Amino acid sequence: MLLRSMTLALGLLVGVATAPHAAPELYRLDTARSQVGFELDMDGTAQPGTMPIKTARMMIDLENVQRSTVHVTLDAQAAQTGVAFVTGMMKGPEVLDTANFPEIHFQSTRIIGDLQGASVTGNLTIRGVTHPVTLKAGVFRQRGTDASNRDKLTVLLSGTISRDAFGAGGYPGFVGDRIGLRIVAQIEK
Repeated sequence: MLLRSMTLALGLLVGVATAPHAAPELYRLDTARSQVGFELDMDGTAQPGTMPIKTARMMIDLENVQRSTVHVTLDAQAAQTGVAFVTGMMKGPEVLDTANFPEIHFQSTRIIGDLQGASVTGNLTIRGVTHPVTLKAGVFRQRGTDASNRDKLTVLLSGTISRDAFGAGGYPGFVGDRIGLRIVAQIEK
């Protein structure tokens, strides 16, 4: 499924990369169709989960992605895994502590590359702890849109983070330190 999605996205990228455009433009997030997917290692087994994007402010320059900026707020209280007790542990005081830190924030500080492959570096704040992270990124036309249409786009971000670095290292003998991220943001002008 992931390979099919990436193949489709690469096909759609051609239309975004070739259309003429000017300067950074404000894009609105479609929160109903956007989410953060994550994967953690629980005792040797991959455990997927999701976390909704609460707000996003994206100024995107499709001709010069270095001039783009991204600020995203995630709703940590609404994070889910496929297992109720795992979700409870994740939201509890040993990991995300959502009672005291209900949101996760990301603010870009540097974007390099192009539409085919960019790196987005920014400050990620989890549990009140802020560290720089770098994610791989791509911008694509949404399925069903005309090749010259840049009004509706999909932003894909992926990478890994260390939960220990943010003070979210509870249950270390049961849950691994590295968390894989796959963010799909559906945006429109």
